[in-house]
Amino acid sequence: MRRTHIYGRGLLATLGLLATMAALSTAGVKVPDPALDDTPATTTGNATLVLAGGCFWGIEEVYQHVRGVVDAVSGYAGGSARTASYDMVSTGTSGHAESVKITYDPSKVTLGTLLKVFFSVAHDPTLLNRQGPDVGPQYRSAIFYSGDRQQQLVKSYIDQLNSARVFKSPIVTQLVPLTAFYKAEEDHQDYAVKNPSNRYILINDKPKVDDLKREFPALYK
Repeated sequence: MRRTHIYGRGLLATLGLLATMAALSTAGVKVPDPALDDTPATTTGNATLVLAGGCFWGIEEVYQHVRGVVDAVSGYAGGSARTASYDMVSTGTSGHAESVKITYDPSKVTLGTLLKVFFSVAHDPTLLNRQGPDVGPQYRSAIFYSGDRQQQLVKSYIDQLNSARVFKSPIVTQLVPLTAFYKAEEDHQDYAVKNPSNRYILINDKPKVDDLKREFPALYK
């Protein structure tokens, strides 16, 4: 699988990878609870949220470990059906972002809790068009909202985090309406689960899951 990254070679690359791994292992940022959130539903059901924050392998794996999440699917959002393929998205010119569609049970986990995970352990929301070694607009931070209520809750939380200066730099996460979500090729589904020894996964994605387990023990499954 191709990744548009900036790793070097030889000894410098080894040292750089070790430094990256050390940084990622402590990347979890403590964020406050959302001031505005939905109350837990009284009956079991399904709701969806589409997020983008770098390579979809890592975002997918993080949310697969969140209690209340029914499913997490890798795909593309932000562009047209014509360009919704890995080869096209990887050029950075398709308009798409590598995204994950999360299906969750609102009686078991709220939208606000999913956002806490997104802004703390799933990715760095202050990086523009890049995450870790991956560079380009296809790796941008974005939330593709469905409906006025979801837009309201997400905007409120981003404003809250920026006002509290939780991060040293402003949040650059885009908040845009979801027009369509296109499921990625089967090779990309459950990629981290199927390839746990992959070098990219070990360096960039496993630390996120470790952060989730450490920062949200009651949420981890």
